[in-house]
Amino acid sequence: MSATNQYIDVLRRLNTGELDTLRRLGGRGLDESADGFDLFAGLWWPLRERSERAPRRAVAWLVAKLYAHSPIPHLPDYYLARQLGRCQPNQDLARQRYQQRFDRLLVLPLPLIEPDLRWSVSWVSSNDPKLDWVRLTDDLSIWERESTRLKWAKQFLQAYEREESC
Repeated sequence: MSATNQYIDVLRRLNTGELDTLRRLGGRGLDESADGFDLFAGLWWPLRERSERAPRRAVAWLVAKLYAHSPIPHLPDYYLARQLGRCQPNQDLARQRYQQRFDRLLVLPLPLIEPDLRWSVSWVSSNDPKLDWVRLTDDLSIWERESTRLKWAKQFLQAYEREESC
């Protein structure tokens, strides 16, 4: 099992109080709360000690907060970009705004992406609550690569062009 899979399994086993703590820390840095830091260190550090392939700290912190905000089931192959492509609004104006929001997501640097990712995961949660958390974590780990963003754009467009729907 990959280190990323192990990390997602740890997140899936969080109790309600731990999820509440992480949810309250949405939009905040890891160093802004002792409770949040302690909780996160207990989740991430044991994996990091065992494997250098564990998700980077910034990515793991971001994914923990996203998961706490919308703890939707992990299902392989339900990539976020594909899910967003499938679950577009039906009205033209709403769809245009939705696509613009997705385009903006693709150009954001990792330190600024949390609000848009939180919106994206919430959208998926309310339309077709399935997500490949492992792939999301791995993609965010290499978000700086243009190829990652291009892959997301392709997944989004392919789902839309195939007229897949939620």
